Amino acid sequence: MPKQKNSSAAKKRFNVLKGGKIKRAHQNKRHILAKKETGRKRHLRGSAYVSDTQAKTIKKLVGNQD
Repeated sequence: MPKQKNSSAAKKRFNVLKGGKIKRAHQNKRHILAKKETGRKRHLRGSAYVSDTQAKTIKKLVGNQD
């Protein structure tokens, strides 16, 4: 059976950290920013972590990044 290919899209969007957590960016920061409050936009600038529920799936998509 052939190997599963890594997802290029997932590789660009997620970073697997040493401890096994997966770092991601927030959504809703691309356009229509005039109606969003400044504090909200400032909060969206920072990074977040993928939930434990989805982490296993994302790790499969990203592949081994060692």
